[in-house]
Amino acid sequence: MIDKRAILVIGAGDATGGAIARRFAREGYIACVTRRSAEKLEPLVNQIAAEGGQAHGFGSDARKEEEMVALVERIERDIAPIEVAVFNIGANVRFGITETTARVYQKVWEMACFGGFLMGREAARVMLPRGRGTIIFTGATASLRGREGFAAFAGAKHALRALAQSMARELWPKGIHVAHPVIDGAIDTEFIRSNFPERYALKDLQGILNPDSIAEAYWQIHQQPRDAWTHETELRPWMESW
Repeated sequence: MIDKRAILVIGAGDATGGAIARRFAREGYIACVTRRSAEKLEPLVNQIAAEGGQAHGFGSDARKEEEMVALVERIERDIAPIEVAVFNIGANVRFGITETTARVYQKVWEMACFGGFLMGREAARVMLPRGRGTIIFTGATASLRGREGFAAFAGAKHALRALAQSMARELWPKGIHVAHPVIDGAIDTEFIRSNFPERYALKDLQGILNPDSIAEAYWQIHQQPRDAWTHETELRPWMESW
């Protein structure tokens, strides 16, 4: 009999985060998914249940330390041990440098980096005594290079990458796999369909990322043997320039 185990997905939206939750739920993991609005998670939770899996939705703000601490404690106490934790908050905004207010810069950093720190720290606290677990931070093109108009986003994603590297060096020897996949390209989302129709038109040519394909990569990272762990990998469509 397989012991109960949970995956925590912070930022389980309608695309990548939801696909990751569904993929792990198909393998018997109890999907614990979060957004700031719990109501928006109902379709995902219902879909996982309809597919034969288990899921719980939580409304929480990843930037609030007390909420993250309470969330992890509740899952560990009432649902199952957290075997996998995924931080998947985007916070992609574009402002020229002179239009980037202090509030915008700080908010983007809180969403895309500080929230990752809080999740990573709390996940490590419960995983360390067990000597196992996987922590994944979703990266982006901005994790590797800055671009005009993206000072806030690139700064936050660079910082998240550094956090992931530091945690990997500390936690790998203790049995916890920390990974940072870089998603380099447009993803099949409603946002891309509505705002970049010419890009979305490449879907049939596999020119944009399918969330299910990203989720499969995350599952494979979690399945890797300890003698061949990946820390950073890049996922992009075949036609993406790089």
